[in-house]
Amino acid sequence: MEYLHTMVRVSDLDASLDFYCDKLGLEEVSRYENDKGRFTLVFLCAPGDRELAEQKKAPMVELTYNWDPEQYDGGRNFGHLAYRVDDIYALCQKLRDKGVTINRPPRDGHMAFVRSPDGISIELLQRGENLPPMEPWASMENTGSW
Repeated sequence: MEYLHTMVRVSDLDASLDFYCDKLGLEEVSRYENDKGRFTLVFLCAPGDRELAEQKKAPMVELTYNWDPEQYDGGRNFGHLAYRVDDIYALCQKLRDKGVTINRPPRDGHMAFVRSPDGISIELLQRGENLPPMEPWASMENTGSW
């Protein structure tokens, strides 16, 4: 068995690409548009997985955008996507600077949660050992649900 991808439905492709690529740092690997089916699929990978994604078509996130408006509620019932990051504090600061709410700050120097524009929970995990506690994260409260 081999993990390939996780599909999440998105209601606004531009807003989702802004979040996943411009803010979170994922990279677009491929895109497929189906006029008859009226949908677009965009496959994304973490920068460190680019070579694998191009060779094996995995591991990736598939954003599915249906051209006809649909309402997607919840997000949390999906669970979450998880990414290992080199510096959790630097990424959380970058996301915060770009207007992303840090729902569960990395108080422990190890784990944080944010949400995509469609409410998908994204877990960020520090690569290697936990970083030492650092402000403003150490004393920051949770915001909303994650």
